Amino acid sequence: MKVYAVRLTEGMDLKVEIEKIAVAEQIQAGVILSSVGCISKARFRVADGISIREIKKNLEILSLNGTISPKGVHIHISCSDSDGISFGGHLVEGNIVNTTCELVIGILENYKFDRKMDRHTGYEELTLSKNQA
Repeated sequence: MKVYAVRLTEGMDLKVEIEKIAVAEQIQAGVILSSVGCISKARFRVADGISIREIKKNLEILSLNGTISPKGVHIHISCSDSDGISFGGHLVEGNIVNTTCELVIGILENYKFDRKMDRHTGYEELTLSKNQA
């Protein structure tokens, strides 16, 4: 596994920046290994698969995890407010870094991730294959 680490700074959009990294680094199969930081605005899709929740206040990133493929990212975020109340769901655009986000991505060199429509779920779901060595 190769590792890519970066510090995102104030005003950057988490999802947009991760997608830019995926393209620039030509990531075929990646996973979020670690993310520490804070955001000034959170946006995430909740479990109904439709509704977007937006919170406009300073929040600590508790976790960011998911997969990165050439056809997109599937990432979940959890964060907490100043009272320790936690929120989270499917990461969408609009999660704006407040002061910093220390992001570490693992690149799985022997795999290729893809996304194909799954008629059962209605989403483009992850498919994976192992590269021939």
